[in-house]
Amino acid sequence: MALLMHRCGGTVGAILTCPLEVVKTRLQSSSLSFYVSGVHLSTVNGTSVARMSPPGPLHFLKLILEKEGPRSLFRGLGPNLIGVAPSRAIYFAAYSTAKEKLNGVLEPDSTQVHMVSAGMAGFTAITTTNPIWLIKTRLQLDARNRGERRMSALDCMRRVYRREGLRGFYRGMSASYAGISETVIHFVIYESIKRRLLEAKMPQNMEEEEEVPKVASDFVGMMLAAATSKTCATTVAYPHEVIRTRLREEGTKYKSFFQTLRTVPKEEGYAALYRGLTTHLVRQIPNTAITMCTYELVVYLLSG
Repeated sequence: MALLMHRCGGTVGAILTCPLEVVKTRLQSSSLSFYVSGVHLSTVNGTSVARMSPPGPLHFLKLILEKEGPRSLFRGLGPNLIGVAPSRAIYFAAYSTAKEKLNGVLEPDSTQVHMVSAGMAGFTAITTTNPIWLIKTRLQLDARNRGERRMSALDCMRRVYRREGLRGFYRGMSASYAGISETVIHFVIYESIKRRLLEAKMPQNMEEEEEVPKVASDFVGMMLAAATSKTCATTVAYPHEVIRTRLREEGTKYKSFFQTLRTVPKEEGYAALYRGLTTHLVRQIPNTAITMCTYELVVYLLSG
């Protein structure tokens, strides 16, 4: 039942936050197309827009609605709904398995165990699901005026295969691997805060082996721990998100992670590496808090 509720919650969350993700992806892109003071500015490589401040998230949201219509705010929702469940399932299964095995080799529940487990889980999930996220990104970047025929997920798959072959489905994976650092930072901070919360609750005369029964306030604390850790991790590692979007663009001039990391600041300034961060945080923090709380609840119920 808890797993079903988790999946339903994830589906509802993906639908509700899809417009924010579309806005974030467009802001990260090198080919911003929008209207400013009635003038349509468009660029392929981002250079002509580089010295202009891009519109804020709310302004950009309004521009998309005016130019493309409400449906464009849900571009890529299909692949997102298809990919969220298996991606999370693979991640948490790999994390739990790695953590269990490493606890028998390293110091149990140590920082090293959490870091390696999170890294292995991230690597596994990224490698298996990257094609889904590439299709999602391409669809979100497919800006078309009202009335124009929109590219479907199947059209996008055929286009990628025809123009780039199977390798095309794995574009941006190097940036995703770099993004494992975000996951590692997130879990290390999260596990540290969670351990401190449990230590603060544990009575002084209680043995460490004894498990303290959890109440509703414990899960609220875990949600706050997840929100705090995710905010810190996302802010530190966010540039990999921008680089990944640039690498996944069709016909992109960006070829590798480090080449993109050098090119974007050179042409657009270092602020471009954080374009869309606010939108990303607004979307990610609640989702992460709910996901981690649900995960802890499922683990607690299964171990009871």
